[in-house]
Amino acid sequence: MAKRTGEKYQVILDAAVKSFALAGYHRTRVADIAREAGVADGTVYIYFNNKEDILISLFQSLMNSFVENLNNELSQCSNAIEKLNTIITYHLKTLYSNPDQARVTQIELRQIDQAINRGISKPLKNYFVLIEEVIEEGKTEGFFRQNLDKRVARKVIFGAVDEVVTCWVMSGKPYDLVTLQKPISDLLVKGL
Repeated sequence: MAKRTGEKYQVILDAAVKSFALAGYHRTRVADIAREAGVADGTVYIYFNNKEDILISLFQSLMNSFVENLNNELSQCSNAIEKLNTIITYHLKTLYSNPDQARVTQIELRQIDQAINRGISKPLKNYFVLIEEVIEEGKTEGFFRQNLDKRVARKVIFGAVDEVVTCWVMSGKPYDLVTLQKPISDLLVKGL
């Protein structure tokens, strides 16, 4: 089993983000990641089994950090509307601040096989659970319709934000992604 901690582990993950964003997952070799990280190819294999393992570990690390930090942000909110706005803002701000990460999550992870898909599904589900909890809270507080299906609503919320980020990545234009938070929030809150 590969080692899963330490400074070099994180350096390799950071190098993987850059390498995958630059050349794409399928065109990136483990040697490219090692070179970007400033380590020998063999060092990568101390921490990861293969390139697939690097991508899965990268996404798990990013999503675990994302969900943990978002939870901290949500703990400062007083109601479901504020929490929904925080989710949207945090999602946009995080990817706007990390364009390589945005490219990997929005483009490269869409072109993967089932084994990778299984590896990334759990951390993504943790994010989905957060969104669903906010929807249920909004129903309880009377902000959202009582007959609202939380899974459908979560798909719409995530899908809207995800599509806006994907369009931003693919456009290659340097506009501020975070400025789209208010129109997205307004549309979603009125729909909910």
